[in-house]
Amino acid sequence: MTASKPGRIAVVGSNMVDLVTYITRMPAPGETIEAPDFEIGCGGKGANQAVAAAKLGSAVSMVTKVGDDIFGENTRRNLAQHGIDIRHVETVAGKSSGVAPIFVEASGENSILIVKGANADLLPADVDTAEETLRAADLILMQMEVPRETVIHTVRRAAEWGVRTILNPAPAAADLNVDDLRDLSFLVPNESELALISGLPTGSEEEIAAAALSLIERGIGTVIVTLGGRGARLVTRAGVVPIAPVRVTPVDTTGAGDAFIGAFAHFLAATGEVEGALAHAARYAAHSVTGRGTQKSYATPEAFEAFCRALPPSA
Repeated sequence: MTASKPGRIAVVGSNMVDLVTYITRMPAPGETIEAPDFEIGCGGKGANQAVAAAKLGSAVSMVTKVGDDIFGENTRRNLAQHGIDIRHVETVAGKSSGVAPIFVEASGENSILIVKGANADLLPADVDTAEETLRAADLILMQMEVPRETVIHTVRRAAEWGVRTILNPAPAAADLNVDDLRDLSFLVPNESELALISGLPTGSEEEIAAAALSLIERGIGTVIVTLGGRGARLVTRAGVVPIAPVRVTPVDTTGAGDAFIGAFAHFLAATGEVEGALAHAARYAAHSVTGRGTQKSYATPEAFEAFCRALPPSA
């Protein structure tokens, strides 16, 4: 399981402050109920994926924007404490930082709102400014919590530089033009995001494969469909490879998808082996849901190896 060498990963993406309320149930419209607990944490898809990869040992750089409020400096400090290069984390005057109110039910399932704040000011010019850092990366990670044009610009520039790219298309939009992503190396949607982007149904294994292949035929290199408790599917022109789920009792599923992608990037950059990296990522995401919170639930290499040793042989 140990990676052969630390990879270099750059993240062009979002950061958020997670405002997490643990609830017994969602209130009805107009109803006020008491919630048992509340926490504030650092999150955002970009920062979560960066922290997961950094905790596992990758050399990670972050290109993002924060607001000039009480959360901005805390976000910088949090990234730096995880060993992430923050030279390209910039403050936007007069803007709030991104925030994500999260409601976690007793089952561990969550509902999330996001306010982009300063993330909306991450522009293509910021990608060009960070070119030296991005060109030196083994992989560039992106998400859709920043402007679409910035993601598209990053994909195109990375192709020019010969750097592989991973896009988590969340939150997904039906009007995302797949042709703008034709140079993308890896697209990692869940099944609802896949349906929205492809315009095709994803109700069965056959439909998932067909929808993913339709994107590959339009220029995307590889599609990895995450299916929650059903694992994931690696789809290439050669066919579909199932990635088995890892059975655990969930405590809080917030950030599990980001744990999966950050771990996948870490193991892929370090080993170059896609299927093995995905198997490790499935285990890493499973471990993350056994603890509360987002980034703080992500395992160090030592904790992750102990978790994997304790799994049944088939997991």
